[in-house]
Amino acid sequence: MGAIFTSLERTLAAGFILIFLIVVVAGLLAGQMVHLDHAWGIFFMRWLHIMSGVMWIGLLWYLNFVQVPTMPKIQPVETRTAITKFIAPNVLWWFRYGALATVITGLLLAWMNGYIVQALTLQKGFYPIGIGMWMALIMAFNVWFIIWPNQKKILGIVEATAEEKAKAAPVALYASRFNTMFSIGMLYCMAAQSHGGF
Repeated sequence: MGAIFTSLERTLAAGFILIFLIVVVAGLLAGQMVHLDHAWGIFFMRWLHIMSGVMWIGLLWYLNFVQVPTMPKIQPVETRTAITKFIAPNVLWWFRYGALATVITGLLLAWMNGYIVQALTLQKGFYPIGIGMWMALIMAFNVWFIIWPNQKKILGIVEATAEEKAKAAPVALYASRFNTMFSIGMLYCMAAQSHGGF
């Protein structure tokens, strides 16, 4: 077991092997195997969308519920370097690309289901998913064009004066908190479309 769990790559590979085994065993028990048709493609895209969303929103909440509130408590201040130089840049990489993957898979899923135009134009019957999609698009915009550029200054990834870093900090924080606020409604809308929340 140690050989699997001491490596993230091997742990992920084991997770995919486990999915394969679950599908095969469940198929044998049910007397039918997976049919790689359009319906399965929609399911697969939904699964990718959920996986991406868990990565994105999970890291958004980690940043807002754990890292940001904890940073001022770390003393002496010099010990915060481990977070700002190593952990935060890595978190922000997965955060950005989790957001991108969530948006892409979500748009593909809406297209595959045939309602992308109805949702994005907020037509009747597609209000919940449409509102959720627009909230997610706004949040992804914040990630890439407000939070990340300001975080690069704060973390020293790009050259910035002390004054520029001081200005960048509240902008990044407020955009991140805005996304945290929006994530609550966005997740509600995503679930409400097919589970009777409206």
